[in-house]
Amino acid sequence: MIPHLSCKMSGKGDSMKKILQKISFLILSAILVCSVLPIRADASFEIPGICQVQTDTGAACTVKTLDYGYDYNTYFSLRDIAMLLNDTDKSFSLDITGNSVSLNTGNAYMSVGVENTPWEEEENPDIALRRNEFKVNDQTVSYYTLIMKLPSGYYDCFIMAADLAMILDVDITVPVAGFLQIHTQEPFDISPVSLEQAGYFYGVNSVLVGDATTGEIYYQYQSDISYPIASTSKLMTCLLTMDAISAGQMTLEEPVTISDAVQSLSASGDGVIPLEAGEQITVQELLLGALLPSSNECALCLAESIAGSEEAFVQMMNQKAQDLGLSQTIFFNSNGLPAYTEDFIPAKRQNSMSAEDMFRLVSYFLKVYPQITDITSLEEATLTSLNFEVRNTNPLLNNLPEVTGLKTGTTNKAGACLVTSLTADDGTMEHDLVVIVLGTEDSIERGRVSGLLARYALNAFYAGIEKPESGSSAQTSENLPIHAEAAVDWIIRTARKRE
Repeated sequence: MIPHLSCKMSGKGDSMKKILQKISFLILSAILVCSVLPIRADASFEIPGICQVQTDTGAACTVKTLDYGYDYNTYFSLRDIAMLLNDTDKSFSLDITGNSVSLNTGNAYMSVGVENTPWEEEENPDIALRRNEFKVNDQTVSYYTLIMKLPSGYYDCFIMAADLAMILDVDITVPVAGFLQIHTQEPFDISPVSLEQAGYFYGVNSVLVGDATTGEIYYQYQSDISYPIASTSKLMTCLLTMDAISAGQMTLEEPVTISDAVQSLSASGDGVIPLEAGEQITVQELLLGALLPSSNECALCLAESIAGSEEAFVQMMNQKAQDLGLSQTIFFNSNGLPAYTEDFIPAKRQNSMSAEDMFRLVSYFLKVYPQITDITSLEEATLTSLNFEVRNTNPLLNNLPEVTGLKTGTTNKAGACLVTSLTADDGTMEHDLVVIVLGTEDSIERGRVSGLLARYALNAFYAGIEKPESGSSAQTSENLPIHAEAAVDWIIRTARKRE
């Protein structure tokens, strides 16, 4: 019996060995596939091409292009365009390395011998993405660029035509496909109505551009529909904090003790600033943390300090929204993160608001507490209590001197959002212009759409606005009142008129 049993055991052992070998082969194959596929996928998304570019001086040349990710998502060679503009009022010098670009306007460009020539080889180029520093006139700016090393050994930088037009303050048009016209004597200008008609805003949930000081709306797209707003929710949290300070409930210098719940959020994947239970941090630093790096735990800490619990604070948020006439607004927490219910099958809810409601909220905030821009206009700050450095997530602070804030926000459902404030002066008084962009695909598009509309806002303020067409509109309301109570009344009246 023993030999018989032994034979069975041996057979099972051989069978198990074969199974293990097959499993090992499958695992190894999976590892190899996973390691190889991303490389091939990445390389196939950079599509080299060329475009004919001409200036208003009559100069023309061939410019190398890269379609990144999609057809017509086109980036243009900076070296090629620099060579073309060398004898114009918009000339600029370039210094490009493997991880940095320095562009200085008004300087002559020094040729390296690879400009305005076809691609040196047909295979897809090797491009460094999102790892380069970009400076314009020695100031760091936030434009998305692609750097690549040419076979000659020199580096080139590729940039979108719209971004270059904003940097150089020129008008660029596309008269026909594959042809770019640079108007060096005409300043940069865009028409949101034309962009809308071309489908530009189809990839955005909603936008609104207006003057918060007068209530005039320059342009809006799907602005009356409520969408998730992610961390731009913190504007309401900070507004209620300013209300509490104004009411004498707390001071900016007052220390706040970190709770266990705040520490838990800080230690999670949504944490931004390391906070430990029992530590103390001032209200001023909590505002800095909530508004600059968008700290979720700082927002929660403010909520608990003001209302005793986040649940009670959320009730205050929704009551404030109701007081301001924000009819397309609902809050579930203080920071804008997805909020899960405790049901057997939990619901995943997110704070939501329409762009119109956000405009009313921001208009009120800037009118009643204009000092908030002393924080939101900072590029960086130090939280002294923690000896911790924080940086502002708003990219437009680097690109436009008129920008004073206000808040970014991103979740999977909300997309990438940005509420921007700018100052403009009519000779008599300063105005706060506001650009609201909700639900772009990513932070790159958020910055580009907001940058385009911010420049439109300044042009509209100083030169007047175009007549409303299509889905856009321009409206004028009476000036916002100075006192908080009157401001609330004005906002509610405006809301009722629009309804």
